[in-house]
Amino acid sequence: MSQKKFKTEVADLLKLIIHSLYSNKEIFLRELISNSSDAIDKLKYLSLTDGSLKGYSFDPRIQLSFDEGKKTLTISDNGIGMNEDDLNNNLGTIASSGTRKFLESLSEDQKKDSNLIGQFGVGFYSAFMVAEKIEVVTRKAGEEGAYKWTSDGRSGYEIEKAERSEQGSTITLFMNSDSTSFLNRYELERLIKKYSDYVAYPIYLEYDKTNYNYEKKDEKGEPEKTVEHKNEQINSAIALWRKSKSSIKEEEYKDFYKNNWYDSEDPLFYMHSKVEGATEYTTLFYIPQYAPFDMNYADYKPGVKLYVKRVYITDDDKELLPVYLRFVRGIIDSEDLPLNVSREILQENRIMASIRSSSVKKILGEFKKISENNPELYDKFIKEYNRPLKEGLYSDYANRDALLALVRYHSSSEDGYVSLKKYKERMKEGQKSIYYISGGSLDALKSSPLISSYTEKGYEVLIMDDDIDEIVLTSLYEYEGLPFKAINKTGALDEIKDENDDKLKEEKKAVAEKVKKALGDKVKDVVISSRLDSSVSSCILMDENDPSVQMQRLMKQMGNEGIEVKPILEINPKSPVINKIEASEDEEYVKAVSEVLLDQALLQEGVMIKDALAFAKNLTRLLG
Repeated sequence: MSQKKFKTEVADLLKLIIHSLYSNKEIFLRELISNSSDAIDKLKYLSLTDGSLKGYSFDPRIQLSFDEGKKTLTISDNGIGMNEDDLNNNLGTIASSGTRKFLESLSEDQKKDSNLIGQFGVGFYSAFMVAEKIEVVTRKAGEEGAYKWTSDGRSGYEIEKAERSEQGSTITLFMNSDSTSFLNRYELERLIKKYSDYVAYPIYLEYDKTNYNYEKKDEKGEPEKTVEHKNEQINSAIALWRKSKSSIKEEEYKDFYKNNWYDSEDPLFYMHSKVEGATEYTTLFYIPQYAPFDMNYADYKPGVKLYVKRVYITDDDKELLPVYLRFVRGIIDSEDLPLNVSREILQENRIMASIRSSSVKKILGEFKKISENNPELYDKFIKEYNRPLKEGLYSDYANRDALLALVRYHSSSEDGYVSLKKYKERMKEGQKSIYYISGGSLDALKSSPLISSYTEKGYEVLIMDDDIDEIVLTSLYEYEGLPFKAINKTGALDEIKDENDDKLKEEKKAVAEKVKKALGDKVKDVVISSRLDSSVSSCILMDENDPSVQMQRLMKQMGNEGIEVKPILEINPKSPVINKIEASEDEEYVKAVSEVLLDQALLQEGVMIKDALAFAKNLTRLLG
């Protein structure tokens, strides 16, 4: 017998589950049945594809039984089973690197959510909510030895050799005093119907049924009773996606989603289609009400499951849909793919490429329909999934036009989001470009002094506050013939200048040179502009092809340390501060004011200045 401690993440997770996370304890049964179904899926797949297990014959089933006297509940399957290494890896640690970060980020309210555990794949541990001890007896398919794993969920776990006649796992829960209500035939039937009715394998419940014969009386004069041992299949075991759409009720679609993707909320919407022809397949896709917690993690878990002729293949392949659609949940069931399809084959398989391409078009087409016919629903969708759609603009050239119709941006003209189509429809007559500002938070960009200089002239400005916007725009130059122009870059200056601007620049050339000399290599250039109102003395610009200050900071965070492009300082000749610089012969004063103007402009952009102490000293001197 070997005694081992849980890894730190598991110990933390168990404390969270037992003490605060689960408010709805009945979820434990869903999790354990789901694990049994996954184990059968794996063995069924390997029996068709793996050389050592090919032709392995078994009759898939999940068996439940209970003993009120011993206070035990048993869930058994004849799936793939586990050996000693599997027990250590699967029940002694948590594989996902995002799990710990996720746990640490949970608010107190979120910790009460009864469905969070299932989302990140550690549902087995939920059984410790109802059990004071758990035993797992398991034997891996194709191997001789069996093992027993035992734990009370606190001190660690023990593994010892055991006996088991066939492959699979049997989990015995020794129920705690607060959970004996689950040792009831009717309660177990209810939970199986509620959570696991669509599991593809039969779920049997073993129980004793008492029959009463009212025509015969016992010696006490009561109806004679006999006990009949029953073992009945409880679930329907029908693959919902294989049924015709007309025969499926909306509640069935919603229940199937919630029970298979462990979400307490109804999906935002869903799409179900069967394709026949050269390639035959069925898809059922769901859009979650809220973005999956790991959507922006590098090791996100894909949400689409692949089946071949209803045989489960994988739910861990990122090739089934492009990365930017990673929030989609659902099923792809192909009639034409080989059963031994591997990840490498999926990447190159012509049939899978066709299914993927058609599925993407179907999904984007559904998004477009909703945007046109149900704007309120689409607003909810965009609030959750606007960012990944923008990623598609950068990565999916084939569907770029469709994505351009779907993405939304904040605007200087209204609250909420606007489409590029709407922007174009209300453009000022004679306008030649789509104006936007990017490189900061929404609040910082909205308050930029540059925006008012455009809106006063009747131009609408798109506010691109997603960190990915600038990356996307490096490959997206125009929309329907209109180039994108950043108002915080030099390329947009000439388009809105007044007829007197050139004259003004010449008149104020000397003060621009004076400020540039004072700032030295801190700036790339200093330019004069009349577009700022008198309350603003300066702002930051970048050269047309240079990344913004915020983009440089983002690139540094990604490891590109060598990238640092100097900003251009735009100064306002109408400002009293600029007039004072122009009139002063005190070089120290000019240097101090010029540095304050630069730091102030950077702060307006939401950028932390490099030398806060120098900024404070300059301000103190000027105020004094």
